[in-house]
Amino acid sequence: MIEIKNLIKPKKIKSGQRIRVIAPVRSMSIIGEECKKIAIDRFNKVGLDVTFAKHVDEIDEFNSSSIESRIEDLHEAFADKNIDAIFTAIGGYNSNQLLQYIDYKLIANNPKIICGFSDVTALTNAITAKTGMITYLGPHFSSWGMKLGFEHSLDYFIKCCVNDSSYYVSPSNEWSDDPWYLHQDKRHFIKNSGYWVMNKGYAVGRIIGGHVRCLNSLQGTDYWPGLVDSILVLEEDEEINPPLFDRQLQSLIHQSEFFGVKGIIIGRFQNQTKMTRELLQKIINTKKELKDIPIIANLDIGHTTPQITIPVGGSMELLAKENDINIKIIEH
Repeated sequence: MIEIKNLIKPKKIKSGQRIRVIAPVRSMSIIGEECKKIAIDRFNKVGLDVTFAKHVDEIDEFNSSSIESRIEDLHEAFADKNIDAIFTAIGGYNSNQLLQYIDYKLIANNPKIICGFSDVTALTNAITAKTGMITYLGPHFSSWGMKLGFEHSLDYFIKCCVNDSSYYVSPSNEWSDDPWYLHQDKRHFIKNSGYWVMNKGYAVGRIIGGHVRCLNSLQGTDYWPGLVDSILVLEEDEEINPPLFDRQLQSLIHQSEFFGVKGIIIGRFQNQTKMTRELLQKIINTKKELKDIPIIANLDIGHTTPQITIPVGGSMELLAKENDINIKIIEH
């Protein structure tokens, strides 16, 4: 296993503890009441009490709130000794507005699980870079409000944020890309074809990444997590398309530390992106820097259902062969 200097591992969540929901991106007020109720009930069923930040329902013309409100809620959640874990309400576009105002010493001195995905990638990777604390790429609070199809997501959240032992990541039996928040009882699930081996090989490294464009927004800043001895986790949403994904991937390759990338895993693309296995393979094959890097795609990570939880700053081992694929989370 690789050695990670100054690694801070937040305490695992236990039944009877209390979580805090914050809105560092879009306001929780855009989330429907049914979704909120289902999410609270589901947290309660696993023994967790849900509390909400002071400004979580504030909303402006960007469906967000002021930097001051979001920073206050973030700091208060970490400082409060009665709060054991933090969940983001939902994603959006502007969490990187917060980075220069965060008290990273406060976070390092009060480590606790913080979990979210999409735009929250900028926030969590910055926290990991500045503090050495593991953060978590996984379901938002709103994701817990999914009526159907959440079982696989919950299973891997528990493996990552409740249990201590290392674990293998297996593909779900089925997946969905429908707007579940609009029609909770009308879901369309598709049989999962499994992982795609894009490049064969073996790697072990520290986990970095999430939403690609949000990760790339950290390039050249003090909040860049670095790529040395890393396993890159990459996922995107419906706004991307194959040429744009190619551009984002190329931007990562241009980083001076890209030689330190040991492996890459790529989350499942949403249907609207029109990304196919063949197109993704062509993108990868055009980049000589990727030739000797094991790459596995079509994982349950990101914007489709279900979504597993990944420890950013933790470590992963992967083996990529056509008939032998293993993805193991070692440190979380």
